Amino acid sequence: MTLPCYATGGMSNSTSPELLLRAYAAGIFPMAERRDSETLMWISPEQRGVIPLDNFHVPSRLARTVKSDRFEVRVDTAFAEVMAACAQTAPGREQSWINDEILALYGALHRQGHAHSVECWREDRLVGGLYGVRLGGAFFGESMFSRERDTSKVALVHLVARLIRGGFTLLDAQFLTDHLAQFGAVAIPRREYLRRLKKALETDANFYCPEPSGRSGSFSLAEASGDLGLTGAVEATVGAVWPGWFVLQLTTHTS
Repeated sequence: MTLPCYATGGMSNSTSPELLLRAYAAGIFPMAERRDSETLMWISPEQRGVIPLDNFHVPSRLARTVKSDRFEVRVDTAFAEVMAACAQTAPGREQSWINDEILALYGALHRQGHAHSVECWREDRLVGGLYGVRLGGAFFGESMFSRERDTSKVALVHLVARLIRGGFTLLDAQFLTDHLAQFGAVAIPRREYLRRLKKALETDANFYCPEPSGRSGSFSLAEASGDLGLTGAVEATVGAVWPGWFVLQLTTHTS
């Protein structure tokens, strides 16, 4: 299957959440040229950035921050706020590729259970986070933001732990950057990416995996108490806070 790197298309009334999911399953994702753009570009890079879940690297200073639990990390409690923060300009990022259409589309995916946020909070204030899309055993990272040092990085470490715990096999980073390379991200050819994507889509993974039990320094992978079937699992884990020591147990590569 040959896909172009860039293909223009999609006015705001022609793209649906269902079309978006089909695009992800084919290795394509949308971006807007600018925050105020009315159209989307459909993108399939020749070289795709991925973060190997079996070779994720946590720098030692960041590991200490994660373990300290300086930030409270929640899941899916402020998806719209995370997207809005990612769409804002920042030093070194004078334009955003997240336009109103993308905000609406991914908000719909979140309500359908296909898009998730991982959020860093301090003193009940949202200070960083990320969001992305999941299909089968694949998670497609979209964007992240920080209002305090390391908060997006802490959110990423927590995301990787959750994906490992839930049986995911692919973490798509879209493009390889120096920032992501420090975590072990690599660029792979489109053909190899599509092969891994196909395998991941056939995988049964669980984003809302059970919380850990036990105290710091030891843990159990036994399921948390309560009904963890279907909606019970979601209700038990949305917003759940995982301790840093447990997250680092799952993401063991540090330096």
